[in-house]
Amino acid sequence: MTLSERLERIRERIEGAAERSGRAPGSVRLLAVTKGFPAAVVREAMPLGLREFGENRVQEADAKIPDVGPGPRWHLIGHLQRNKAKRAVSLFDEIHSLDGEDLVAEVGRRAAAEGKTITGYVEVNTSGDPGKHGVPPEEAMPLLERARHEKAIALAGLMTIGPLLGGPEGARGSFRALARLRDEAVAAGLLPAGAGLSMGMSDDFEIAIEEGATIVRIGSALFGPR
Repeated sequence: MTLSERLERIRERIEGAAERSGRAPGSVRLLAVTKGFPAAVVREAMPLGLREFGENRVQEADAKIPDVGPGPRWHLIGHLQRNKAKRAVSLFDEIHSLDGEDLVAEVGRRAAAEGKTITGYVEVNTSGDPGKHGVPPEEAMPLLERARHEKAIALAGLMTIGPLLGGPEGARGSFRALARLRDEAVAAGLLPAGAGLSMGMSDDFEIAIEEGATIVRIGSALFGPR
């Protein structure tokens, strides 16, 4: 299948999942994950209507983003180390992986120094997998409270990665837990009304949409194997 055909199929699946959950297809943003793919793939995708792209590593993005040039909105979806915060703030528009007070402070400081506002998501480990990044659910509220004081970070919602084990129901439980946390944070005034949920990847994005995802992060299903 061509990229155009794969994209059409993914959009159909997004639309179907949104309809099953009583939502408008336009309420779900497709984030094309280009980790491991060259800049040429991004340039091929843009005429098809894709404008938002996700990268996992600052080092890879540092070479790719300038090569692509202006136009896309770039999201950092992988783990961010504090010592790479300055470069991440320069490269990306949105960071989905805020997972600690020190990192939040560093991103806020670097963004303020650049005169830039970064859209931020707090990453939560809703699966309890010790190999995954993200704060445990009970630490999400304190981290949101801390992030609210960074004027250069515009909090937009929460992010999680589905569990490696547990199948579809395990994924559903993980995504449902994040949606519940988001609702609690909005009710507490820690997130804005309509705050987003960045959850769901190639293998589980339809389940994520059914549980309220507003951003799905899709790489291999769109671009093929790396």
